[in-house]
Amino acid sequence: MRQRFKITSVMALTLSLFAFETAAQDELNVVSWDGAYVKSQILGFIRPYEDETGTRVNVIQYTGGIEEIRRQVRAWNVKWDVVDLELFDAIRACEEGLLEPIDPESLPAAPDGTPASEDFINVSLMPCGVGNVVGSTVVSYDRERFEKGPETLEDFFNLKQFPGRRGLRRSPQGNLEWALVADGVPRGNVYEVLSTEAGVDRAFTVLNRIKPYIEWWEEGEEAIRLLETGQVVMSSVYSGRVDDAVQRGEPLEIVWDHQVWFYDVWGIPRHGRNTEQAMDFLKYATSTESLAAQARYIPYGPVRQSSLALLEPELRKRLPTSEQNLKTAIELDAHWWSDNLDRIAPRFERWAERPVMVPKSLPR
Repeated sequence: MRQRFKITSVMALTLSLFAFETAAQDELNVVSWDGAYVKSQILGFIRPYEDETGTRVNVIQYTGGIEEIRRQVRAWNVKWDVVDLELFDAIRACEEGLLEPIDPESLPAAPDGTPASEDFINVSLMPCGVGNVVGSTVVSYDRERFEKGPETLEDFFNLKQFPGRRGLRRSPQGNLEWALVADGVPRGNVYEVLSTEAGVDRAFTVLNRIKPYIEWWEEGEEAIRLLETGQVVMSSVYSGRVDDAVQRGEPLEIVWDHQVWFYDVWGIPRHGRNTEQAMDFLKYATSTESLAAQARYIPYGPVRQSSLALLEPELRKRLPTSEQNLKTAIELDAHWWSDNLDRIAPRFERWAERPVMVPKSLPR
């Protein structure tokens, strides 16, 4: 009897572990951003993936960075299965060995048979990441707040002609580039100038002019909220979020001048329990049809040529990658930021924390 009890107990434990592992394999933790962006992923391909595979996808929101990935991977306690990363973070995570390698040949071909390696644009394929969208940071404003609204990036820094508070993402990326361009640096020379201490000093000097009037945001939805509630008269914001707000009836306008465009990339943290299933999801999410479907919910540029071909002409005009919107655009140099972020980010945080007096010559 005692022996039979032991055998029964072992079998019960084995079945329990099997049931636990099976349940874990039927769920995926996908980490992404917030608001209209994650909604575009949920409606564009996450729910269809759940319906087709029976896998439950738990969507976890975050504000970027690789600290949590680093913590999980180094502890061999990985809870995030797939993560939507900014390209410079994906490069850093890849170099640190935090992400699974991904073979481009394993990705689905375009409907006409074009291999993924030829269908994906530019650097959206990397050793351990797969691009999903070309996003963009632009200036946006409430047209009801101005008789004649801002038209150029320089207007964002012009407090005399356009008084009022400004919204900015609490991050050096994009902000330093804009500061230099507003100070007369040609967009093609921005990173050459930023590579010098004098250039970084120059960027912070320009930002100091508007610092007393800055409202910081960290999530894209916060930037929209600052504009909708009138806490700022203009703000840096992701272009797709503005488009979503306009569809809801908000009187917001985009200033495309010197937009900063960038890639978002899917990565799979190493040492995960669901790596195979995570790869299956990644293939589905970056298929021609999935990327086109996402763009219909938020107008960011899909990174596959075959996806772009599926979009309606009117929608293509609203993408940051349209010919009209790219005329003065700045490409965020992800490789430069992956090399320099650890040097510049601490200085940016110290600068952001320091109080600055409001000049008497400007409205408070």
